[in-house]
Amino acid sequence: MKLRSFSKSIFSLLFVLLSSWSAAAQGPGLDDRINEAFTPIANWWGAVILHNFPGTSVPTIIILLVGGALFFTFYFGFVNVRRFPTAIKTVRGKYDALDHHASGDPALSIAGDVKGTIKDESKSGEVSHFQALATAVSGTVGNGNIAGVALAIAVGGPGATFWMILCGLLGMSTKFVECTLGVRYRDVGEDGTVYGGPMYYLSKGLKERGMGKIGKALAVIFALLCIGASFGGGNAAQSNQAAMQLVSTFGMTGGSARTIIGIIMMIFVGIIIIGGIQRIAAVTEKIVPFMALMYVLACVYIICSNFSFVDDAFGMIFTQAFNPQAGLGGLLGVLITGFRRAAFSNEAGAGSASIAHAAVKTKYAASEGLVALLEPFIDTVVICTMTALVIIIFNGDNTVFDYGGVGGKVLIDGTAVEGAGITAAAFSKYISFAGPFLTIAVVLFAVSTMISWSYYGLQSWMYIFGKSKLADLSYKILFLLFIVIGAAGDMSAVWTFSDAMILALVFPNMIGLILLFPKVKEELTNYLSAIRGMG
Repeated sequence: MKLRSFSKSIFSLLFVLLSSWSAAAQGPGLDDRINEAFTPIANWWGAVILHNFPGTSVPTIIILLVGGALFFTFYFGFVNVRRFPTAIKTVRGKYDALDHHASGDPALSIAGDVKGTIKDESKSGEVSHFQALATAVSGTVGNGNIAGVALAIAVGGPGATFWMILCGLLGMSTKFVECTLGVRYRDVGEDGTVYGGPMYYLSKGLKERGMGKIGKALAVIFALLCIGASFGGGNAAQSNQAAMQLVSTFGMTGGSARTIIGIIMMIFVGIIIIGGIQRIAAVTEKIVPFMALMYVLACVYIICSNFSFVDDAFGMIFTQAFNPQAGLGGLLGVLITGFRRAAFSNEAGAGSASIAHAAVKTKYAASEGLVALLEPFIDTVVICTMTALVIIIFNGDNTVFDYGGVGGKVLIDGTAVEGAGITAAAFSKYISFAGPFLTIAVVLFAVSTMISWSYYGLQSWMYIFGKSKLADLSYKILFLLFIVIGAAGDMSAVWTFSDAMILALVFPNMIGLILLFPKVKEELTNYLSAIRGMG
């Protein structure tokens, strides 16, 4: 009876979702109303009004993210800088031997030991350090690196890049904290399957502190938001962008073209995600380095081809960060724009990446926390900065467009362009095959993001509905259907809604990080002691 009731509820939910999307596609009027309905949700966290700077306000979520990141950076002694070499060595496997023999001190905290009983976790986990990093990076490195950076520069000018970089560097400390907790409080099933993420460190960690009911409530809230984000921003919005890019580049015609593309992507993604985290990791460890290297090499080519302008570009980034030429409230406007786009890009503080990192094979939670801090560096400090340099160089001395475009839209050759269109215009000027190249990049970014977010959503789904095969299958069916829905539909409302939920993840997650960070200190001390013990 329970299975039958559960099945009915799943298919009822599916029917409602399909009906809603079908209705939304029937006319722009209804779609506009949906957008209007979702707008308050997107802005529900509010903002702090700065009365001394008319027209400027700081979103509360930005204060929470940046304030938390600053605190963690100072508290852990600039772990994002001082432990960077250790992170590199860990991901390369230099300290793997620590996970193959027991520590001499039984008092050391071992990943998964939350009840005070010591158990051997040396064989726990499903993926390597590098695979966990690749899976998490594939969830953050995406169209935000192409379109998001262009939006930040179009609105805030070159100076926004400086604040993006700074936010990325600070975000490394937050990623370290949340991913360490993800491993420490993970569950390991009898079959070796790992379940981890904010749902588990919120419920278990806060229960240790006598706040079990609060922790459970926050865990459920996070899981529900994460499921919504996986269907929206982590799936439908990605397939929509990929399908639109393919149709535009190859001149496909016919109303069914995007639907067919969606079905093809659904089959491809389905083959991967049905195999679980091990197959997901096996794919992402190949796709992510390839797509990142391909994109970075293209950026390097453009930058090297215009090497004489590089110093001017960096000069504009630094000078306009503190003395902006663009509007939007001057300095504070540019700062907020940079921080906002960086937060969207690397998701530090949202907690989603800790779900992937929790599956790592290790008994030292801090080892994966250190590996995780590389993620914002790769995503924001490296890839986003290169995209920014290409766009700034493209604008150059002969101004192609004016910074400070309303809503991120700028005029290029008399045509209003925004987001990825700005990046595409920059690439097209220097690379003859930029159109197909960017199309491949967008598709790879989209597919890799969908793969990773399917795992995030599944873990959240199973936290609420139970760790059964039925729950597993029902989620994956829903997820795959949303690929087709996203490819075929008009997703402006979904972008607004999914962005809102992804950022809303920050609130329950940051509460957990602020209350549990002393546990991270213990884990870091234990891991560093074990490293020193290796000689």
